[in-house]
Amino acid sequence: MLESLTPIAQDKILQLIALYREDPRLDKIDLGVGVYKDASGLTPVMHAVKAAERQLWQVETTKTYTTLAGDPAFGAAMVDLILGAEFANRAAAIATPGGTGAIRQALELIRMANPAAKVWLSNPTWPNHPSIIKYLGMDMAEYRYFDAATRGVDFAGLMEDLAQVAAGDAVLLHGCCHNPTGANLSMDQWAQVVDLLSQRGAVPFVDLAYQGFGDGLDADAAATRLIAANFPEVLIAASCSKNFGIYRERTGVLIALTQPERRDVVQGNLNFLNRQNYSFPPDHGARLVTMILNDPTLRADWMGELEDVRQNMLTLRQSLADALRAATNSDRFDFVATHRGMFSRLGLTEAQVLRLRAEYGIYMVGDSRMNIAGLNAQTVPILARAIAQVVG
Repeated sequence: MLESLTPIAQDKILQLIALYREDPRLDKIDLGVGVYKDASGLTPVMHAVKAAERQLWQVETTKTYTTLAGDPAFGAAMVDLILGAEFANRAAAIATPGGTGAIRQALELIRMANPAAKVWLSNPTWPNHPSIIKYLGMDMAEYRYFDAATRGVDFAGLMEDLAQVAAGDAVLLHGCCHNPTGANLSMDQWAQVVDLLSQRGAVPFVDLAYQGFGDGLDADAAATRLIAANFPEVLIAASCSKNFGIYRERTGVLIALTQPERRDVVQGNLNFLNRQNYSFPPDHGARLVTMILNDPTLRADWMGELEDVRQNMLTLRQSLADALRAATNSDRFDFVATHRGMFSRLGLTEAQVLRLRAEYGIYMVGDSRMNIAGLNAQTVPILARAIAQVVG
């Protein structure tokens, strides 16, 4: 049987990680992998997470299963963090192995509820979105999102494409900190998207992987809350990897909003999907998140450190924009300061990206998506000078 298998194309980001690790140069710079790093190049464990783990070690008395949906307290805490208490009576939720697990379960739910539904994706989007959709054999379409000339949102193209969405189609939206571009809709633009999709009878599917990394916890959830208030059905896949720094704990949640009288049926279907895929979801990371969100002292500590992370990325963005302006003697890269989240797409050609890697040991994805959090005060001017050389 196994002899019939054919080689699978390696994920470009994972391939880039391997190339970086094999590079013997001591001054190499990794701007590819999507994890937050501090000034020393480490991805630290947040103080509140450490404190919660110490508490958990003292009080935990069992490692038995929770429920198919995970600990209900985790789902409730995440619904409150993302949406607020007013949506609790509409929300069914399951814990998942990371945000990717939540996306997979959401797509499974869409396919189970409406096999004919088409899933609309922004162009570009996170590569795992179309990969999973194709693997599941679902119908897929793209809507324009990024303007390569302005490095901002192609809003006119986006609206023109979304006007083609059919009733019952699912539209995948990045709730904040668009990956891979870093370009985001304004709230006025979000309101127009909400009106259009509501008229089309679409089902919004929000990927919220970076809440707290853009403009703050509440500001980053504002678009998702606007969507929740205006649609009878909404799917939200959220990750705790970034804003809690618990990448390897694989902690995510899928929230399905529906009418209160339908919530139990939806919850039962979500539980069923977990049972079919991995039975009971992992609990350790979810329990830490629940403890932090429900303890005022831990929550305040976490929010403070998360704000430091956000401000650090904003500082790096402005520093890089300033350094690029000086190095290139142009405003070509000023957009870097206006983008939000971990990523920006610089608009370099693949050949220029390869030159950065070969000549300067600077690693970023071939489409010039770079992780701003991979920089520090010392490497910002190095990157700016290198970019000036390859674009000059």
